[in-house]
Amino acid sequence: MTNPYIKSNISVRGIMVDVMISLFPLIVVAYLAYGWTALAVISTSITFALLAELLSSWLFLGRKNTLFDGSGIITGLLLAFILSPNTPLHVVVFGAVSAVIFGKVLWGGIGKNRFNPALIGREFMAVFFPLIMNGAALWAKKASVNIPGLHGFSFFASDVMNSFSDSLVYKTSGALGEYSILGIALGGFYLLMRNRISWHIPFSLLASFALGAWLLQGEVPMKYSVAGILFAAIFMATDMPTSPVTSKGKLFYGAMIGVVSLILIKTGVRYEYMSYSILILNGFAGYVNKIFRPKVWGGQMDWMIRAEDMFLLALSILMVAFAVSALYNYHFIPYLIYIFIVYLVLKFIFVYHKQLSKYI
Repeated sequence: MTNPYIKSNISVRGIMVDVMISLFPLIVVAYLAYGWTALAVISTSITFALLAELLSSWLFLGRKNTLFDGSGIITGLLLAFILSPNTPLHVVVFGAVSAVIFGKVLWGGIGKNRFNPALIGREFMAVFFPLIMNGAALWAKKASVNIPGLHGFSFFASDVMNSFSDSLVYKTSGALGEYSILGIALGGFYLLMRNRISWHIPFSLLASFALGAWLLQGEVPMKYSVAGILFAAIFMATDMPTSPVTSKGKLFYGAMIGVVSLILIKTGVRYEYMSYSILILNGFAGYVNKIFRPKVWGGQMDWMIRAEDMFLLALSILMVAFAVSALYNYHFIPYLIYIFIVYLVLKFIFVYHKQLSKYI
């Protein structure tokens, strides 16, 4: 609670409404690309995220009014945007429910989660439905395309330039949220203007990834989605509860996400490189806050100690990145998810539930 002389117009509902507005153009583009197939995935994800929010918050937290803060809608929407339009609806239901329960509610509710809920839901889908989520058929979408292309830049003399310009506005490859780089950028610009996100994480993430991709380029080009990276930088990595709070911490955080994603791509992680990168840094966000905390008023900062702490933290993050890559390549990621489920359930039972019971 703020002091009585401090007034703030910021509310959870207001933030969520602005995020919805920023994502609305991507809903329109997804509909243009895949019609009702896209809307079915989006609406299913949102509907069951809301149902899971309503029931699990009531059963586990004793709260009955969490449905109206808008966070369930955002979780469902963001999850849908990192899925293929061909994703079976029963798998979407599983992902949306998992995202809410294991990504938010069992942590104690909104604002208390350590990991991005939508990405948690996506990884649960990959682990429990591996044949569907990792199969090539999920991304073979030519037969279901609604509008193949807009062709609005035919005035350039070069066909390559025409095609490139068109792809910035509209394309039909990738996940549901990746069909318009322009739409993603406009959504990010709106959130910046509304002061819902800051420029630090997207800028440092994109800069470190671009620089690293340029330095690591070889005869065999790296496979990644520019639109997917931009979407992750703006809408996923900036999730408030799971990212640092200071400007310098955000710059470090975003840069490390870019570096980790490059490591994962180069070591063979194909579809999950950005999800893993953000989730890894989610786990280190608290340490980033600690290292980059502002100096006490009137005190002095020991820059040597801070530099040493930054180096050790970066080293720890890189070690975890290589460990996750090894687990992925040896097909051990499911066991990591199982351990995560057991850990979170036990922690909720023995820690969160006892704390919450005092206020229920």
